[in-house]
Amino acid sequence: MFSSQGPTLRELAVQAFSSTEHGYDLLAPKFDRTPFRTPGRFLTATADVLRPLGPFDAGLDVCCGTGAGVDTLRSLCRERVTGVDFSAGMLAAAAEAVPRGGGPDGPAVEWVRADARALPFSGDSEGSGGFDLAVSFGAFGHFLPAERPALFAGVHRALRPGGLFAFPIGAPQSFASPWYWALLGFDVAMRARNLLWRPPFVMYYRTFPLGGVREDLADAGFDVRLLPLEEFGRRPDGSPCWRLVVARKA
Repeated sequence: MFSSQGPTLRELAVQAFSSTEHGYDLLAPKFDRTPFRTPGRFLTATADVLRPLGPFDAGLDVCCGTGAGVDTLRSLCRERVTGVDFSAGMLAAAAEAVPRGGGPDGPAVEWVRADARALPFSGDSEGSGGFDLAVSFGAFGHFLPAERPALFAGVHRALRPGGLFAFPIGAPQSFASPWYWALLGFDVAMRARNLLWRPPFVMYYRTFPLGGVREDLADAGFDVRLLPLEEFGRRPDGSPCWRLVVARKA
């Protein structure tokens, strides 16, 4: 799963027993050489679905990590793209990896260090603030269910009226799938770790169910629809293996 240029087992162990923020600071220099980075096919599939819903002037990548989503937004947005993350190490890696852009080189890129549960943006104010499109990839396991309302309210506040918040979400695994038991085992281990060790490292795979997510988005003021990501095929019952949640600020 890890390349020879990726983190060692010792480095991963140190990260796992750090706080979430400090753990990602430590992992940042080698993050893009781990399987934790969002695969390019997810980024491409998301961009292909979103492109006909534009045009977009300003884009926001929530929990941007090392900038893969920001790089994708550069192909969708005309004026500026912002990446926000609470890890200084991840932002530093992102700034090195993604061109700053501006003018004929594409939209201008900026990086903001902030907690996604308290985003410092407003799309309802006068002037050039706010975004037409917000995305997030692979970050929602870092938020407990009780934290989702604050997260979604902050994204809603950051968007201009009519703006979109989009992210991929997978269909639940069946009991017969080895992935179901692997993810369950990981979450159980993380809960035990966080009971026994401080500071906590919040990362779970089974705390972001579509039903609860849709309810929280609606409560935050979004109109929600689901678009299939056909790139990833369909399940035996005909439903998509992956969907793109597209939530519009009314």
